[in-house]
Amino acid sequence: MAENVAQKLIGSHLESGTMTPGNEIGVRIDQTLTQDATGTLVMLELESLGLDRIRTDTSVQYVDHNLLQTDEKNPEDHIFLRSAAQRFGLWYSPAGNGVSHPVHQSRFGKPGATLIGSDSHTCAAGALGMLAIGVGGLEVAMAMAGDPLYIAAPEVMGVELTGELPPWVSAKDVIL
Repeated sequence: MAENVAQKLIGSHLESGTMTPGNEIGVRIDQTLTQDATGTLVMLELESLGLDRIRTDTSVQYVDHNLLQTDEKNPEDHIFLRSAAQRFGLWYSPAGNGVSHPVHQSRFGKPGATLIGSDSHTCAAGALGMLAIGVGGLEVAMAMAGDPLYIAAPEVMGVELTGELPPWVSAKDVIL
């Protein structure tokens, strides 16, 4: 049976395990994204790992969540994030550049690549043909350090639609 896109993406990045649904697999990660609400902890984790430079193809630190500056804490975090991005070799996207997930798709999206991010909307990059998963900060830090992402092999299903949609209905509409 032919593989679908998800199986091809996972298979081409599989570092350990087998594609049996439920089994633990290790997947090589090409790209990561973090945003300012989660990135500070990721950068501190990189420091604690003793990492010199990131080992992913592309990693980007976005400043797009904590923009309200009622005290000095957010600006100090942003200065830290900029310096950490410089130190570890990440791209840095300052406040005003846009929201992480659509900006990442338009600037760094690459069909066939893997992406994990500490933003819940990271998975939107799947629309480009990427394997894109939102995860916690520690998983992102470990991927930047060169470790695979360990997940349970998914059960991949196919859906075949037949017939035609009624007038004025698109693929995203729900027909009740």
